[in-house]
Amino acid sequence: MAYKRILLKLSGEALMGKQGYGIDPETMRDVAEQVKGVKDKGVDIAVVIGGGNIYRGMRAEKQGIDRVTGDYMGMIATLMNALALQDNLEKIGVPARVQTALQAPAIAEPYVRGRAIHHLEKGRVVLFAGGTGNPFFTTDTAAALRAVEIGAEVLCKATRVNGVYDKDPELHEDAVFFPEITYMEVLERRLSVMDATAISLCMQTGLPIVVFNLRDKGNMGRVVLGESVGTIVRG
Repeated sequence: MAYKRILLKLSGEALMGKQGYGIDPETMRDVAEQVKGVKDKGVDIAVVIGGGNIYRGMRAEKQGIDRVTGDYMGMIATLMNALALQDNLEKIGVPARVQTALQAPAIAEPYVRGRAIHHLEKGRVVLFAGGTGNPFFTTDTAAALRAVEIGAEVLCKATRVNGVYDKDPELHEDAVFFPEITYMEVLERRLSVMDATAISLCMQTGLPIVVFNLRDKGNMGRVVLGESVGTIVRG
């Protein structure tokens, strides 16, 4: 394995499938199977899940809801997604624990770094929900933060496209693909890889980011094998 411990960042939109909203059962089962495939290779895996398939704080502002309130609503959405993934993982024999930055003791553990590392060492998949627990910070930032905290060797960002482009390839046929790019280039070009706070934290700590297409089954496994998949972002 190229990596012994990884953090997977899943956007909420990645769980919608073709239905455009909510959680698509087939897509969720496929994600669970891919996570199982990585774990079966002996790799420690933690996951940060977004909530954009259910609710977004920035969308709330346009609906007249206070941004802070909207962000907390989005954090709750991430917890819903994490519980759904936990259920799918355990149904295929993968032990999983949900840790949340928001207090929800009836359904999930509070985020505790030492406990999260203990779960990983025991062969459990750890699902981080609730973002950072603070408004105005995205789940991208939460993913970078948790990855550094648990000692992950790479941050794997699963998307709907093949990697990083100079513009949205779903809207522009002439979009240029980058097999490799530096943190600084991402920031200078303002590319929509992850938000600037997340990129800056990864740059500061030297944590590489691999952006790949989740729809191509097997890509997650290829990443941990060190194969050239998607785009790698590093110094």
